[in-house]
Amino acid sequence: MLNELPPPLPIRTLLFVPGSRPERFAKAIASGADAVILDLEDAVSATDKVMARDAVCAWLKASAPDEHPEHAVPERVGPFVIVRINARDTPFYHDDLAALQNLRTLGVHGLMLPKCDQASDLLALPDVGYWPMIESARGLANAEAIGSVPGVQRLVFGSFDFQVDLGLDADASETELAPYRAQLVLSSRLAGLAAPVDGVTTAWNDDAALTQAVQRALRQGFGAKLCIHPRQIPVVHAAMQPSEAELLHARRVLEVAMAADGAAVALDSSMVDRPIILRAQAVLGRSRSS
Repeated sequence: MLNELPPPLPIRTLLFVPGSRPERFAKAIASGADAVILDLEDAVSATDKVMARDAVCAWLKASAPDEHPEHAVPERVGPFVIVRINARDTPFYHDDLAALQNLRTLGVHGLMLPKCDQASDLLALPDVGYWPMIESARGLANAEAIGSVPGVQRLVFGSFDFQVDLGLDADASETELAPYRAQLVLSSRLAGLAAPVDGVTTAWNDDAALTQAVQRALRQGFGAKLCIHPRQIPVVHAAMQPSEAELLHARRVLEVAMAADGAAVALDSSMVDRPIILRAQAVLGRSRSS
């Protein structure tokens, strides 16, 4: 399957671009985002759904990479390309699936399913990597089972729809959402997945608020961020990049651990054990310069 070939570096940013705005597709691809989501769902009005689907399919066909006999799946140059279809309970779902059955031959890396409530929701989808969105109480309760479906790459937190489903106030604080976010992180880990994707921050022009949201998400165990504007990309990347002090400490931890060859060792008056080593490896894994 396509998702058995992971990206060379972890995906940190996923940028939505409305399927009804094909003139923005190239800009999104060039934005520096690790993944671009061609959106047929929330970013598109009901009257534009068919036009958006046609525009996405036309662009995918026109920009599809050349197939080579030695490769079963052609590779698209640039960021991962993901298509978000409409939810199962909408009249657009089946037509989306019918139009997108050949995603693998178009160099598309994944399909995002909104409002994924149970593992069986993924069974009818084309054979690409899956990015199920957890946006309801039922979806969260079934998150581990959803994440265990073969082909799932990451779980994605649809925080705003989740708040609506649970009747939480629209201004619910991160403190109020913390228990549900922790459950999604735990479910991802139990399913053997990479850290889940955090929801959008709507204040696209507030760098301080976005930086704070990203740093909080990292502390809570998330590993990527949904973005709604290209200018959010460098802000998120900077917020996810470990500091020079963190990188230096992580490198020192791994150096002394390697030199000790499994023996107990201390660094700066603290013991270096397996959790410390794993944490150091995680810090270096977040860095694009290490």
